[in-house]
Amino acid sequence: MAEVKEFKLPDLGEGLTEAEVVRWLVEVGEAVAVDQPVVEVETAKAMVEVPCPYGGVVTARYGEEGEELAVGAPLLTVAVGAGTPAPGRGSGSPGPGSGDLAGVVAEAAGADVEAAEAGGAGETSGAVLVGYGTGAPPARRRRVRPASHTPGGAVDGPAPAAAAGPVGGVPSGYGRHAVTPDAAVRQNGSAPAVGPVPVISPLVRRLARQNGVELRTLTGSGPDGLILRADVERAIGAAAAPAEQPAAAEQPATAEQPATAEQPAAAASAADGEVRIALRGLRGVVADKMSRSRREIPEATCWVDADATELLAARRAMNAAGGPDAPKISLLAVLARICTAALARFPELNARVDTEAREIVRLERLHLGFAAQTDRGLVVPVVRDAHTRGAESLSEELARLTGSARAGTLTPGELTGSTFTLNNYGVFGVDGSTPIINHPEAAMLGVGRIVPKPWVHEGELAVRHVTQLSLTFDHRVCDGGVAGGFLRYVADCVEQPAVLLRGI
Repeated sequence: MAEVKEFKLPDLGEGLTEAEVVRWLVEVGEAVAVDQPVVEVETAKAMVEVPCPYGGVVTARYGEEGEELAVGAPLLTVAVGAGTPAPGRGSGSPGPGSGDLAGVVAEAAGADVEAAEAGGAGETSGAVLVGYGTGAPPARRRRVRPASHTPGGAVDGPAPAAAAGPVGGVPSGYGRHAVTPDAAVRQNGSAPAVGPVPVISPLVRRLARQNGVELRTLTGSGPDGLILRADVERAIGAAAAPAEQPAAAEQPATAEQPATAEQPAAAASAADGEVRIALRGLRGVVADKMSRSRREIPEATCWVDADATELLAARRAMNAAGGPDAPKISLLAVLARICTAALARFPELNARVDTEAREIVRLERLHLGFAAQTDRGLVVPVVRDAHTRGAESLSEELARLTGSARAGTLTPGELTGSTFTLNNYGVFGVDGSTPIINHPEAAMLGVGRIVPKPWVHEGELAVRHVTQLSLTFDHRVCDGGVAGGFLRYVADCVEQPAVLLRGI
C-alpha cells in the first residue's frame, strides 16, 4: 500500500524564515525520484532548487508561483511505496479501496509509475539542504501522462471508477492541488498550459505579478524568447492606456470580485498619490541588517585621495605578461589583493564584536565580501580565504561570484560569512561615500571612480588618474591611528604598487 508523506519547506538557515515559490518543477500526478528537485524558491539570499527526500508520485502541491511560504509549511505530498504498475504493465491494476494511491493515480491518468519505481519510489533521502542537493545526483524525471489526448488538450474517456472518490485515504480537496478525478482527468475541458515561463529575473516576475500581467501571454524580446523587463513594462503601459477612458473607471471591490493580495500596493493608495512597497525578501533583509548595523556599531569614516595612475599601469603590465589568451586580471581583483595585504598589517580590522560577551573577536582567516548590484538588489558575495589567493585567483573567483549573483544562483554559503567588505561604488560614477558597515564586520573599504584630475606629480602639475578611498570602521575595535594607518597603506599601494613587494 502507498503511504502519503508530506514534504515541508526545510530550514533554510542563516535566519531565513520564508521563501517565495518561483517555479514548480513537477506536476501533480508526476513520478519523482529521491533527491529530485521539485520546486525553485527565492529566499532573501538566493534562488535555489529544493530536492524532495521521498520517491513516489506527487499527490498535492502547496503554494502558487509568486506566493511566500514559511519554513515548515507543506510544499507537497508524495505517495511513496507506489509499486503497482498500471494495466498492461504486469500483475494488473488495483481495485477501488485498495489504498494504492500511486496505482489509482496512474490508472486514472492512463499511465504507469514505472519512473517512480526506477527512481526509488518508497525510498527516503538522508537530508535536504537547500541549494546543495541531498548527496546524490538527481535521477531523470518522467511525467505521468494521460494515455491519449484530443487536439484541444481534453482527455478521452471518463475517469475509472477507482478514482471516483477520495484517493488512497486522502480526502478530496486535500491540499491546494490534491489529486481528485477532476485533477487527474478533465473530461469536458482542456488542461491548463504547462511548461516553464521563459523568465530568468525574479524582478521581472515580481513586476508582472504586482501589475497583473500574465507572463504566458507575452512574447519575449530577449534571446530564445526570453521575457525581459522591457516586455513587461510595455504590457503594463498597454493595459494602462484603456484604463484612462471613462468606461474603465475604477470600481470598488465587491463580493464577486474581492480585492486580493496579488493587486499592487500602488493601486490601493493611488487616490492618495502614494506608492507602498513591502519591505520583504531581499529588501527586507537588507533593511533589517542596515538598521541593526546603525544601532549597534559606532562607526567612523576617514578618506584620502590617491593617484591611481601607476596602479592602472601595473594592471596593464600584468595582463600583457600573461599573453593574449590568458585570463585578464580585473581592477577589483588588484584592489582585493591590496586589501589582503593591508589587513595582514592591520589585523584589528578583520574582526567583529561579541556584544553579549563584551569581547573583540579577531579572525585569522579573511573572507572578503564585495558589494554587487543585481536585479534583486544589493548582495555581498564572499571570496573564501582571500588571504591565500593571488591576484589571478582573486580575479577568477570574483568573476565567478559576480556571474552567479547576476543570474541569481548564489547559494546561501556564498552570501554569508564575510569578515571584511570591499565596496567599489566608483562603478556608479560617484567619487565618495560613507557606507554602512556590513554587520557584524568591523570595517569596509570604499573605492570611488578613477578620473583624470590635475595633480602635483614629482613637483609639477600634471593630469593624473585620481580616486578617493574611504574607510568606514567600528570605533570599538580600534582608534583612528589604526584606521588611518590601514587607509594610508592602501593609498600607498594604489599610488606605488611596488609597495606590495615589501611584504613578500
